[in-house]
Amino acid sequence: MMEDAQVPELFQRLFREHYSEVARKLYALIGDYGTAEDLAQEVFLRLYRNPPDRLEAVGAWLHRVLIRVGYDYLRQRSSSKTLLEKETARMAAWSEGFAPSGESEVIREWEIDVVRRVLRKLSDRDQTALLLREEGYSYEEIARRLEVNPKIVGTLLARAEDRLKKKYGQEEERHDGGRRVQDRRGPGL
Repeated sequence: MMEDAQVPELFQRLFREHYSEVARKLYALIGDYGTAEDLAQEVFLRLYRNPPDRLEAVGAWLHRVLIRVGYDYLRQRSSSKTLLEKETARMAAWSEGFAPSGESEVIREWEIDVVRRVLRKLSDRDQTALLLREEGYSYEEIARRLEVNPKIVGTLLARAEDRLKKKYGQEEERHDGGRRVQDRRGPGL
């Protein structure tokens, strides 16, 4: 074991070297930078309290811990503050200059709602993989986040996309099917 005077120095060095990467990865996972910074501090608090046996593997240790901390946070977060809603708010902020008609706004809101419902039906792994790809992460970064071999990321993403498309089609059929039944009954019935 190291002398106690060296531990804070080593911890400070590790914090400086790895903090920004840990915070960035948590941000990509949860979509809220302020919360990501808080969770990154939690990761480093865990490192300080219970460091890995092999400090040369601290990067992998930090990655495993940040994934656990991030997923724990996502599980505990209320449904009104989901990652998907944050993405919707970001998209809305991006397109503020565009003033859609009432009809196109209703259609857009319906489509966003359908995508949210469909994504919630996918596994956590599929959701994370698709959202990371959408955020522009490389296959290697996605592999590290999901703790899988980088060689399978393309297949994993293709399968996740197939499941998303299938569930989206089912959701549209369910919606369209309900409307057709109403149309056959006639107005006001």
